[in-house]
Amino acid sequence: MTQAIDKLQTNLSTQPAFTALRCRECGETYELGAKHVCEDVCFGPLEVIYDYDLIRQRVSRASIEAGPKSIWRYKDFLPVANDPIDVGTGMTPLLKANRLARRLGLKSLYIKNDAVNMPTLSFKDRVVSIALTRARELGFTTVSCASTGNLANSTAAIAAHAGLDCCVFIPSDLEAGKVLGTLIYAPTVMAVKGNYDQVNRLCSEVANTHGWGFVNINLRPYYSEGSKTLGYEVAEQLGWKLPDHIVAPLASGSLFTKIYKGFQEFVKTGLVEDKAVRFSGAQAEGCSPISQAFKEGRDFVSPVKPNTIAKSIAIGNPADGIYALDIARKTNGNIEDVTDAEIVDGIKLLAETEGIFTETAGGTTIAVLKKLVEAGKIDPDETTVAYITGNGLKTQEAVQGYIGEPLTIEPKLDSFERALERARTLERLDWQQVLV
Repeated sequence: MTQAIDKLQTNLSTQPAFTALRCRECGETYELGAKHVCEDVCFGPLEVIYDYDLIRQRVSRASIEAGPKSIWRYKDFLPVANDPIDVGTGMTPLLKANRLARRLGLKSLYIKNDAVNMPTLSFKDRVVSIALTRARELGFTTVSCASTGNLANSTAAIAAHAGLDCCVFIPSDLEAGKVLGTLIYAPTVMAVKGNYDQVNRLCSEVANTHGWGFVNINLRPYYSEGSKTLGYEVAEQLGWKLPDHIVAPLASGSLFTKIYKGFQEFVKTGLVEDKAVRFSGAQAEGCSPISQAFKEGRDFVSPVKPNTIAKSIAIGNPADGIYALDIARKTNGNIEDVTDAEIVDGIKLLAETEGIFTETAGGTTIAVLKKLVEAGKIDPDETTVAYITGNGLKTQEAVQGYIGEPLTIEPKLDSFERALERARTLERLDWQQVLV
């Protein structure tokens, strides 16, 4: 009897909690292979489903806190059966943004700063760590992606660490920092003369003909689950509590929906108390199909042609757009868009108040946060979390010409004093303009 109980306990501790793939539209289930659409019934998107009773038996706050300082402390909630590819991804800072909060008129504002994520300074390291671990379990030796930059960086880096062959596809007009940040890992890089949506269509053809593991195509159900860890970490870092309001960038919409799923999974397994969390999304005006649908009260998203400096979120035909719409509406949230000029101002505002240099997606998030506060759509008393998903060193072109120049001086005290007075005069003029 004792041996039987021990065997049962061992099975419970080692048995993967992810059980199948299920269509988000019709509910049809599939085996856990490299498949992302409901081919048998409705061609809806597939997602991973879990045995939450098993997870509830296995995890606790204490067991998570005793885990690695990475996303893999949440392994029981992730679609991975064996040893993960661990490059230290996750557990990024949740910064209490007091100076930015005062500037905006908020009382409790936090920045979840994935601009310092490992190894490539964006939240994409989370999703790729999951996708490539699962790709290896499914027997893939070549991995790939369609990317607006950050995903290519991450796929190339983690594939190099794991010893997997890698070929990535990007639009040919990406920022130089993102192209360099991929090439350094020595993958094959295909720069396609077209926008992201055209790149993605090509990659679907390549995936079907070459049998590679594309993290955001045939591996997408596993890949997207990595974004849940941004929900888990915030809840844990807030002292095992959910926030009142989150603001996050919207590209495909997947990040938004998975943060929501992460919060719900912690509630289902008893790790946090349930509460209403409002979800607000941020888009660039030059690529805002989800925001447009939200404002017009539509339950469908019409594709657009991207035209914005925020290239990392410039997805004109967002795969999870309708699900992001649903979450924003049912949580009493909002979806807003901002101009390129406002995005630059958002980048500068976060940098000068909190010392965080974010890329254009983060500038979009901060600009939308500011816009929502000014419109009275964020309660000053709410505990609000803004998600910063990438590092500004990758998109320096976006702010060049908007942040001034160094003061060149002679190596003499009087030259320094004259320059200092000029700088102070300019600062006073800037403040006068702000007050006006």
